[in-house]
Amino acid sequence: MHHASIDRSHIEHLVRSAIRASMNGHASNGTTAAPAGASPPGWVDGKPNLRVSISARHCHLTDQHVETLFGRGSVLEPDKDLYQDGFYAAKQTVMVVGPRRRMLPNVRVLGPTRGDSQVELALTDSISLGIDAPVRHSGKIENTPGCVLVGPAGTVQLDRGVIRAARHVHMNFADADFYGVENGDMMQLQIISPDCSVTFEDVLVRADEAAKLEVHIDTDEGNACHLDAATDVILKKNGCGCASTKH
Repeated sequence: MHHASIDRSHIEHLVRSAIRASMNGHASNGTTAAPAGASPPGWVDGKPNLRVSISARHCHLTDQHVETLFGRGSVLEPDKDLYQDGFYAAKQTVMVVGPRRRMLPNVRVLGPTRGDSQVELALTDSISLGIDAPVRHSGKIENTPGCVLVGPAGTVQLDRGVIRAARHVHMNFADADFYGVENGDMMQLQIISPDCSVTFEDVLVRADEAAKLEVHIDTDEGNACHLDAATDVILKKNGCGCASTKH
C-alpha cells in the first residue's frame, strides 16, 4: 500500500506548536496563546539571539524502520535535546553502508520520527561512502541515491534519501519580521574568524511560529570557516543591511 509522505515543514510545525501549547496553554481557536509581554522564542534583551550550529552527519527514521533496525516495539530514546524545542539526538545509532561495502559506523539518529527515512551527510562523508549525494533541502529526497542502514536487530535498504543538507536558518515569525524575510527566502551568513573568514550564500529561511533563530551548516562548512574560533557572525537578507551577534 502506498502511503503519502508528510512534508517535513508540516511535521516541524506540528511538533513546535505542541511544545509551545504545553508551555503556554491553548487559545480558544486552537492556536498557541503566549503570555502577555513574552518575548518571541529565543530572543534575548528584546532582539533575536543568533546561533550558528554544525549539523554533523545523522539520519531520520520512520517508525517502521526504527522497529526493523532496533527490534519490534522499539521507539527512539531521547539522549540529548537539540536547540530547537521538541527535537533531540536519540541514544540509537546506525551503520550507513554505501557501494562496495564502504561504511560509516555510529551515525546518530535524530528524533522525532518522520514519514520518510533520510540520511544527511557532509561532502567528505559522501565521498568516503562512495555515494554521489546531491545538495538538497531536508525532506526533498526525490531522485536521490539510497544506502543500507544496519542496526542491532536488522537492516533497511533505502532506495532513496541520502543527501547533503543545504545550509538553512530556522527562525520564528518575529525573527523573520526583524530581518525582513519570509519562509523560503534566501539569506547570507558571514563568519568572522581570525584566520579564515567565510561568507555563505543561499541560506534557506525556514520560518514557523515556534522556532528559535539558528543557522545549520555541515561539518565541512564549519571546518572551512573555523567556526569554533569565530569572533562574530552576521546574518542578512540578500542585498540588505545586516544584524550580527557574537558567536
